[in-house]
Amino acid sequence: MLHSRRVESVASKVKKEFARLANPRKAKLLAGFFKTGKGEYAEGDEFWGVMVPDTRCVVTRYAEQASLSDIKNILKHGKHEERLCALLMLVAQFETTNTSKRKTIFDFYLSNTQFINNWDLVDVTTPRIVGAYLLGKPKGILRRLARSKNMWERRIAILATFPEIGCGQCSDALAMADRLMNDKHDLIHKATGWMLREVGKKCGEKVLLEYLLPRRHNMPRTMLRYAIERLSKRQREMLMRR
Repeated sequence: MLHSRRVESVASKVKKEFARLANPRKAKLLAGFFKTGKGEYAEGDEFWGVMVPDTRCVVTRYAEQASLSDIKNILKHGKHEERLCALLMLVAQFETTNTSKRKTIFDFYLSNTQFINNWDLVDVTTPRIVGAYLLGKPKGILRRLARSKNMWERRIAILATFPEIGCGQCSDALAMADRLMNDKHDLIHKATGWMLREVGKKCGEKVLLEYLLPRRHNMPRTMLRYAIERLSKRQREMLMRR
């Protein structure tokens, strides 16, 4: 009698790749860098100790054959680098597929935000999926995300404006910055300040200054510092003055 050989899943293959590449010393360093201690923003997250270039090699090897079910499995059960790998596979599929599949990937991404739970996971993938999909489209979903109790969804909301900023369209980014102005988390202040700095680069210092001047006294200091990094020393001192 012939017995069919069980086909190994992409998720299983990916896990074996990371187990092979694992570096316990680097894993410990990464756990500290990404704030995984008790009470910190990534409490309990686990690492293999695999660097991003090696992760990208795994992505290249498996992105084309990975189904959304495979990717969901990796996101749900994988360590940090596996989740980054899964999200980068989504990016690869999004960027090489047609419009209808892009909508499917966009929806999948936003229905799995509970696994997109650190700043690197958001920053590397949100602009290339959520931001790219929403170019030229209504941004109601971003306004909903900006109100979320999930801090990472709020970071997704502001990072998703990056592609439009790159096209010189800054109104949505400025509106989102207003919505996040009173956010309590430092990681939202940093992300919003970063996007404001990009506004200054792509839409001009005049646009940035017109936004900052009436708001500088109410803006979190970290957000303001990030926003003004590329301005002149005189401008920075003026804006930081109480």
